[in-house]
Amino acid sequence: MHDANRTANLLGAAVLAIGDLVRAETASAAGTSASGAAALVVLADAPDLSGTELGRRIGLSQPAAARMVDGLAEAGLVRRQRGSGKSVAIRLTAAGRDAADRALAARHDTLAGSIAGLDPARQATLAELLGTVLDRVYDRIGSAELICRLCDRAACVARQASCPVGAAQRERSGSDQREWSEDG
Repeated sequence: MHDANRTANLLGAAVLAIGDLVRAETASAAGTSASGAAALVVLADAPDLSGTELGRRIGLSQPAAARMVDGLAEAGLVRRQRGSGKSVAIRLTAAGRDAADRALAARHDTLAGSIAGLDPARQATLAELLGTVLDRVYDRIGSAELICRLCDRAACVARQASCPVGAAQRERSGSDQREWSEDG
């Protein structure tokens, strides 16, 4: 007989352990904090965000996001660019793009290593199950940008696959919001 409490407990342990590894490895690869690595990945996909919007997408308050952007700018990873009116857009530098690429590569290596013991059929089953779990998680968090802040978006929609988080967002909003795609 299946024990749902045990399954939930195993999922909790796996999520925490893998999350800790991903945060540590991506931050180390990018040479930033974990939130800095997430910001670089977000900016690689969506350049010219305001500091406030960037903070929203990675789960930081406006003051914390401003401090993080200051640090990234001091490190030469981002630059601020004046927009219209009072708006200021945040854009990656070449060094920031390289750091984002290193963060995504470290993320991939950590996650691929976590499932390396599964044969391809079990990996496919896991992908299907995780899609269902992410659909439920979206209902609690309600933000595809926040959930996918460190995602390799191109990998998620490879081979005509659909991002389960983007699908949940479109379904819940009733709009035709764009599918996450390699084109951004």
